[in-house]
Amino acid sequence: MEDFSGFYKLSVEERLAKVKKAAGLSDEEADALKDSGALKLERADKTVENVIGAVHLPLGLATNFTINGKHHVIPMAVEESSVIAAACKAAKQTLPDGFKADADESIMIGQVQITHLEDVTEATKNLALNRKEILGIASGHMKQHERYGCGVRDFETKVLDTERGPMVIVDFFIAVGDAQGANMVNTVLENVAPSLTQLTGGTVRLRIISNLATRRKARASAVWKKSVVGEEAIEGVLDACEFAKHDIYRCATHNKGIMNGIDAVAIATGNDWRSVEAGAHSFASLGHYKPLTHYHRNEKGDLIGSIELPLAVATVGPAINSSPTAKTALKIMGVKSSKELAMVMACVGLANNFAALSALSTEGIQKGHMKLHARNIAMYTGAVTPGETEAVAEALSSERNFDIEHAKSVLEKIRKG
Repeated sequence: MEDFSGFYKLSVEERLAKVKKAAGLSDEEADALKDSGALKLERADKTVENVIGAVHLPLGLATNFTINGKHHVIPMAVEESSVIAAACKAAKQTLPDGFKADADESIMIGQVQITHLEDVTEATKNLALNRKEILGIASGHMKQHERYGCGVRDFETKVLDTERGPMVIVDFFIAVGDAQGANMVNTVLENVAPSLTQLTGGTVRLRIISNLATRRKARASAVWKKSVVGEEAIEGVLDACEFAKHDIYRCATHNKGIMNGIDAVAIATGNDWRSVEAGAHSFASLGHYKPLTHYHRNEKGDLIGSIELPLAVATVGPAINSSPTAKTALKIMGVKSSKELAMVMACVGLANNFAALSALSTEGIQKGHMKLHARNIAMYTGAVTPGETEAVAEALSSERNFDIEHAKSVLEKIRKG
């Protein structure tokens, strides 16, 4: 394992050289992480509509993550200061044991909506009696994917009583392997819909995947020892989590802190972070809106943290292939499947949550966050060279004054010598 201690002290070029060696990147893959590997307009123009350019985010590495005994260096794309640093710190505090994680099979739920039913009871009865035929038709449109372990597993029906009359919803459970699965699932639904219409006598409306992937969850846990993080941090995290359990306003920000890390990994690896967000927050809302993480003490007084949430992410697919950095990011991370990627993301979410709660409940979030954010303020006020940026940031942090006008006056004084 390559030693990444002190990684943050290196220059950008030194960091890139180090990760190139550690991950065995080719020159082309390493170049994809530089400005020269940025998304080309020709490729962007074939990805979305009305293209005029491309947006870039800083891509950093979270270090210190040991997951199920395997060491990972985790690419994160994010514009917010301290997210990556927080993940690194929280992960380091779990060593040498690190995180334990597991994930479900990659099963997505696809839904077919049937309306304008003359006899709901008869419709659901016909669906049940023709289960084998329906599954056969659906499976016929997954044949090309079966060699990857994919396939239609089953379906269930439910009846919704709505203001527009009763609706029958058919939920299909489809294994999608290492893909996110939307195209696969939607193709199956579109092709099985005519048979459902014939069997029920109703009108098929929506045929679409659900982003609430309750059959595709990832879980992670870690122990933060009292001897490492201290009694005050443990008490603070427990109090903060209890706050989130009983107050939805706090809980929204609690879960947002989790997604800071998860979204950053999703973006770095070319995954659909909107889908991930939708799944996480709707899962948190089952029953009532609640924290995605949980904390308790063990018999030694150490803190055990855990997380569970749906993570429908991919390591293959058009979106990943269209990104010049996504495949390289996955190679750096060393994950071999979508399940392993989901486990890594769950660990990052847990780490970011612990770091945030620990800071919020003890010294406050601004001390560390604003120290890093001071660099952004320095550049915003006109600092050009690295020396100017660091000098302004250091002055703002030491004085604890992050006002823009004050930053401008500090920069002016520095330039005057």
